[in-house]
Order: sequence, then C-alpha cells, then structure tokens
Amino acid sequence: MDTENEKFFMYVLLCQDGSLYTGYTNDVKRRFAAHLSGKGARYTRAHKPQRILYQEEFDTKHDALSAEFHFKQLPRAKKIQYIRLHTK
Repeated sequence: MDTENEKFFMYVLLCQDGSLYTGYTNDVKRRFAAHLSGKGARYTRAHKPQRILYQEEFDTKHDALSAEFHFKQLPRAKKIQYIRLHTK
C-alpha cells in the first residue's frame, strides 16, 4: 500500500552508449546513485548511465509502473519525442 504523501517516479537515463534506460522509483537521486555504483539494474551495469534525462512524478506506485511499461513499448523516436514534449 502506498504511504500517504509518498511520490513515485518513472525516470529515463541516458547511457554512455546513447541508449536509454527506463525505470521507476520513489527516490530518483538515490536510484541514479545506485545505477552509477553498479548496484542498479543489470542493464546499467553493462550500459553505464550518464545522466537523468527525464523524470515524471506520480501519486501511486501503480501509476508510475504503468507509465514505465507504456514508455518502454514506444520506439526510440517516440520516446525522444515524448521527453521533448513533457520537459519544461
């Protein structure tokens, strides 16, 4: 169950090889640090993350996971387009 006032995020990392990694968390900075230290996802151990490209906040874990899933289904060009449209 989601705790009151806790926020969840779908985030996208730009990796050094130009690839994108998408995940979800309740603390983007902490999760990015885990990826940098090699304690994140298997993908980011092989494709070193360079920077946080995008993050989007959600009220529930379900919503963040759903956004992550749907974003991952997009072709790369649509992902870039989505990020550009939603970045302020």
